[in-house]
Order: sequence, then structure tokens, then C-alpha cells
Amino acid sequence: MGFPFTSKTKQEGDEWLVAGLGNPEPRYDGTRHNAGFEALDELAKRWNISINRSKFQGLYGAGTVDGRKVVLLKPLTYMNLSGDSIAAAASFFKIPPQRVLVLCDDIAQAPGKIRIRRQGSAGGHNGLKSIIARLGSQEFPRIRIGVGEKPSPDADLANWVLGHFSPEDKKAVEGRYGDIEDAARLIFDGSIEQAMSRHNG
Repeated sequence: MGFPFTSKTKQEGDEWLVAGLGNPEPRYDGTRHNAGFEALDELAKRWNISINRSKFQGLYGAGTVDGRKVVLLKPLTYMNLSGDSIAAAASFFKIPPQRVLVLCDDIAQAPGKIRIRRQGSAGGHNGLKSIIARLGSQEFPRIRIGVGEKPSPDADLANWVLGHFSPEDKKAVEGRYGDIEDAARLIFDGSIEQAMSRHNG
């Protein structure tokens, strides 16, 4: 199955896979851990791509962004097995790790902060850990979306990331969607350094 693209597309081999991380059940909607899902939904809306096809243990949709082939993927494996879905999609579309962009939550950043990285370790994030294991590489770009630190050192981490945003924090995160879109376009264009200097912190 190929892409439904026109002759506007750029050279062969320029496809991108963008994966938003989260948990699939409705009870997780709007939780901190689903920041990646929410951001992907916003990109889908802005780029007029429907994420409604079922495959790769997830939901995906394909379209064009700036004349480039782009696949948007929501793994439905639950966070800790995100890599199973992403590796299957990347393999199917023959997309290397360097063109797999991951959107995920980051408890080390305050809500309304984003951190773009070209590559790196999982930094304690189980979704990223799974992706690194299944892709066999740390060399994939990611946009980490701040969801805030635990309220105290002894607070339960799972309860925190599976909890819902306050209205203020939700507004702060949603206020960065335009920057996340701009960063993604810059990354597609090979300008990740510009994306980092423009949007990190």
C-alpha cells in the first residue's frame, strides 16, 4: 500500500513518520502522559490529515506537508510498548530512525516549555525506552512537551503522569502547538538546529 500523493512530493526517500505517544483508553484523554497524542491530533488538524486507518498496532494517516510525504501515527500499544507500533510503521514505509519524529511528555519541563533534541537517551521515559529498543537506535529526533514536575519528591510518578492538567497548565501546553508545528516543519526541512534555538526553553 503506497501513499496517496501527487507529483508535488519532493525526492524519493524524503518521507517522515511522526508519532505521538500516549495511552489509548478514553480515561487517559487529557492526562499529562497523553501530551504527545494531543499534540499529534493538533498537527493532524492543521495539516488536514485524518488519523483513522488501523495498522501497526495503532492508528495512522498519511498526507503531505510542504510537499513532503508524512505519516502521523498513534501507537495503541500503551506507552511502555510504543516502540512495537513505531518500528512496524517505520519498517513498512522504509523510514529510517533519523526521519522518525516523536512527540512525548516531559516531566523535567514546566507546562508551556518544549525541548527539541536530535537524538539521545530515554531520560527515564518508558515510551522512548521502548522506541530505542525496537528501532535499535537513539538517533531519532523528538519534541518533548513539558507537563511539570511531581508536586513533591515522594509523590507517585505514575499517579502524576496519569493525572489531568489543571486548566492553567492545559492552556500553557496548548499555547505551544503553533511552535510545535513550526518546529516539526523545520525538522522536516533539515533545520533542527534552528528549531532548537527558536523554541527550546
